Amino acid sequence: MSRPIFSPLFIRVLIESKRITISGALFFTIFFLIALVACLKESKPDRNTLVIGLESSPANLDPRYATDANSYRLTQLLFNPLFKLDPHFNPVPDIVKRWDNPNETTYIFHLKKGVQFHDGSELTSKDVKYTFDTILNPSFKSPHMGAFEKIESIETLDKYTVRFILKEPFAPFLINMAIIGIVPKHAAEKSGDKFSNQPLGTGPFKLTGFLPDEKIILKANTHYFEGQPRLNGIVFKIVPDSTVRLLELSQGGIHLLQNDIPPDLFPFLEKRDNLKIVKEEGTTYSYLGFNLKDPVLKNIKVREAIAHAIDKEAIIRYILKGSATSASGILSPHNWAYEKNVKVFEYNKTKALRLLDEAGFKDPDGDGLDTRFKLTFKTSTDQLRKRIAEIIQQQLRVVGIGIDIMSYEWGTLYSDIKSGNFQMYSLSWVGIADPDMLYYIFHSSSIPPNGANRGGYVNQSLDKLTGEGRVTLNISRRKKVYSEIQKILAEDIPYVSLWYTTNIAAMNKSVHGFVVYPAGDFISLRDVWMDD
Repeated sequence: MSRPIFSPLFIRVLIESKRITISGALFFTIFFLIALVACLKESKPDRNTLVIGLESSPANLDPRYATDANSYRLTQLLFNPLFKLDPHFNPVPDIVKRWDNPNETTYIFHLKKGVQFHDGSELTSKDVKYTFDTILNPSFKSPHMGAFEKIESIETLDKYTVRFILKEPFAPFLINMAIIGIVPKHAAEKSGDKFSNQPLGTGPFKLTGFLPDEKIILKANTHYFEGQPRLNGIVFKIVPDSTVRLLELSQGGIHLLQNDIPPDLFPFLEKRDNLKIVKEEGTTYSYLGFNLKDPVLKNIKVREAIAHAIDKEAIIRYILKGSATSASGILSPHNWAYEKNVKVFEYNKTKALRLLDEAGFKDPDGDGLDTRFKLTFKTSTDQLRKRIAEIIQQQLRVVGIGIDIMSYEWGTLYSDIKSGNFQMYSLSWVGIADPDMLYYIFHSSSIPPNGANRGGYVNQSLDKLTGEGRVTLNISRRKKVYSEIQKILAEDIPYVSLWYTTNIAAMNKSVHGFVVYPAGDFISLRDVWMDD
C-alpha cells in the first residue's frame, strides 16, 4: 500500500453564514510542497509509458460487476462493449458493425470480424451471449442485472450475429449496452470469480500487473482492432494522499491527474512550468446519502432540516474554489431530461431549527446550542472529502445535530455503503447518460444486490413512473415522465444534492492528446502520446 511521505497539515475551516476562517496551514502546505519538490529525487518512468495517479484501487475489473468510477474507467480500456457513448452520451457502434431493429422489441447485432481478445482468440456471438447470460443469472449477483431485466432471450444466429428479444419496448437498451464490456466465455468460465484479477478483454490496453493499493500496469494491445495505441503502456499509481499525488506530479513521477486535485493547490500547479491544466464542465454529481431505515433519518423533516443547514454555496466558493456548480438533482443541465423546476433547499439556519422542532427533536433548553441527536457520517480518507465532511459537521452542529465522522479507505467505504452499513455518507455519481439510471438508483426493486438503492428508498408513484420511463420510446413523452420523477425526488429527499464537479486535468507538458470528457472517462488514452 502506498503511504504518504508526510501528513498534510490540518486546515481548519469554519463556515457559518458564509463567513470563512482559514488557518495558515495552506501557506505552510504550499511552502513544504515547494521544498519537497526541490528535494525529492525524480522518479523516471519507462519511456512512452504514461503514469496516472489515482486515489484508490478499482474495486472490480470484471465489467459485469464494475460500478465504482475507477473500475468503470479502467474496464473501458480493457474491454469493448457492443456500443460506446460519444461525448454527448449518444450510443454509437463499437464492436457492432451494424444492427437491425425490425420491431420495438427485437435487435439483431452484426459483429465486426477479427476483433481479438488479448490472448489472440476471436470475439464471437457466443461471447456476447455468455456475457449477458451471466449478468441475467440471479446466482451471479451482478449489480447490472436490473439494467437488462427486459431481455427475454438471446440467440446466436451465426458466428458474428446475435439477436436480442425484449419482453417489452425498452428505451435505454442501446445506451445500457455501453455499460458492459464483452468478456471471453472460455476465459471467464475457467477463471470463475478470479476473473476480476485476471481480466481478459479486447480493449486497446491489456492488464499485465495488479498490486492492490499500489499500482495497475497496462500494456498496449498491439493487435487492437482499431489500431495500436500510441502509448507503450499505462501505469495507474495508487496514491491515497492528495498532497503526495501533487508532489509526484510536480516531480515527474506521475504524468496525469484528473479531478484528484485539492482546490487550494490550484495556484501552485498553475505556476509550475512543466505542467498544463485543462478544465471542462462536468456531470459528476456529489450528494449526501441517507439510510432511510434509520429511525431518525426516515423522518423527512430531519432530512429537510439537514438540507437547509448545509451552506453548499459557501463550500463551492471557498473550499472548491469555484470548481463546481450547485446541483438540484442527479441529472445535470447537460442531460436532455434535466428538469430545472424542482424544489431546492437554500441555506436557512432558522428554517432548519424549526423543522427539527417539528420533527420532535426539540432543543432541550431552547438556546439553540444543545445537541438534539447524533449521526455517523462515513466518507473516504481523501483529504478534500474529509475537509468537506468536517465543514458539514460544523454546519450541522450549529442547528443541534452532532456528527461523528468515520473515514475509510475506498474499498471498505464502498463495501459498507453497498451493504447498507451507514447512517449518512457522501459519494458521487459519474457518467449518467440516460435518465433510466434513476430506476437503478431509486426503484424499490433496486435495493442491493439488484441495484444501487442503498438507502432503501420506497415510493410507489416513483416506481410506476420509472417503469413507465423505460418503455416510453417517444422522446417528448419520456421527458415529461422524467420531469415528474425529478420533482418527486426533490420533495422526498433521499439524497441532499450538493454539486456538479468541474473536470480538471493537470498533466505534464510532455503529454498530448488527452481529452477531458464530461463524465471524467479515460477513453481518450488510446490516442494520447508523449514527447520523447
